[in-house]
Formats: sequence, C-alpha cells, structure tokens
Amino acid sequence: MAKDPVLEIQENGYCLLKHHFSQDLISACRKGFWPILLHYLDTHREASNRGPHRHFLPMPFMPPCFAPEFFFDNQVLRIVRAALDDRAVADQWGCDAPVRGSVHQSFHADYQRPLFHEQPDLGLPAYMLVVSFALVRVTLDNGPIEIAPGTHRLPRKQALRAVEASEIVIQPIALEIGDVLIRHPWVLHRGSPNLTDTPRALLSIRYVRRWYADDSREVSCIPRAVWASLTPDQQKTMRFPISAEPASGE
Repeated sequence: MAKDPVLEIQENGYCLLKHHFSQDLISACRKGFWPILLHYLDTHREASNRGPHRHFLPMPFMPPCFAPEFFFDNQVLRIVRAALDDRAVADQWGCDAPVRGSVHQSFHADYQRPLFHEQPDLGLPAYMLVVSFALVRVTLDNGPIEIAPGTHRLPRKQALRAVEASEIVIQPIALEIGDVLIRHPWVLHRGSPNLTDTPRALLSIRYVRRWYADDSREVSCIPRAVWASLTPDQQKTMRFPISAEPASGE
C-alpha cells in the first residue's frame, strides 16, 4: 500500500509524486521559459545569487511558463491543505538553476528567521511547504537536491551535528519529467554540483498559511489579463502582486 504523502512529509520532511504533471505541460513551459533562462544566465554569468554558478530567478506568470495546472492541481492542493490548512496560499514562484562550476551548498533550511525569535527551536506544525518540479531530468550528474530526512523534527544544531557525523543517510532526489517533490522547508537540504552543460532548472511554488508572510525571494507580478482568467477560488489561492497594466480591451 502506498504511504500517505502527508505522513511522509511529517516523518521524512518530503514526499515525491511520480509522473504527476503532464509531460506536454512541462514541455510547453520549458519551450517558453528556456530562452528567458539562457538570456538571464548569459547576462548574470559572473553574478550568481545562490552561490558559485547557482542562480535563482522569479518565474513569469505569462503562459506557457505559467499554467494553472501547476498551481491548482487537485492532489497537490489536497496534500498542501492537509499539511497546512484549507486557506493556504501560494506566495512564491521561482526557478533555481545550478550550472557547470556549481559546488555543494552547505546544508540549510529554507527560511531566514524562525517564527518566534526567542524560541528558534520551538516545535511547531508546518506553516509552509515547497512544491517543485524540473524542466529537465534531474540525475546524479546535474545537481539534484540532497535531503537529510527527518531533520525538520530536530533542533537545528542537533540536526546539523547529525548530518556532519553521517548519522543520517542523505537522499539525492532524482526527478523524471513530471515528478513533483513536496518538501518541508525546515528539512535540511543542499544543492549539489551540476557537472553537465545544461542548466538544471527546478521550478518551485511555495504555499504558506494565510497569516504567514515574508519577502525572502523576489516574485514577478501577475499580469491583469492572467489574473482575470483565474476563477474566484483560484484567485483566493494566489498571493502575488498584480500588474498595474490594464487587461486587454480595458
């Protein structure tokens, strides 16, 4: 019997949905986004913002880079809402792309400040999740995320000591086109080197409980025409700035 993905997230800090998104949908996104990514990498070659030869850029909300199926997939939202609550919203949409020359990152968690500064290791229910999928196959050669399972349930210093002492078996996460990784941002993880000549483009959507907000990553505006194309329920699930430009015909 397949394990409940919510229990997997609670126990291990992540779950993997195999062959979940349509390959045609990913292919269309890749075709639309690849020229943008290559232009960004060319113009920022010496100004990487996530470590040596490792780049982050906000994803655009114009089709085919943006597709509602990425944000409003029924199974993904069921998992997100079961782990958070039914009012969770998406508030980040970006691409991480290591290229040749990238190195192992230090193990880290994906938030800058604890919710309660005076008790940074206070055990709390999850209040954010990251949903990721790749535009290329992710193999051991092109920079998979490496996850230290269960470390989201440990105090940070203890988790780091356990990783450094090799007390936890690190899991490199290979991804086929269409696979979806849902990850607790507190689980320790790191990027690994991309040894190939193709950028390892991993797209990520962050979902948070509605009351939580930070500006830890740059986000793009949603064009008003795209915003108007969403249903009211879909709009309630999105918390992004909306472009001031009028929709076509206004």
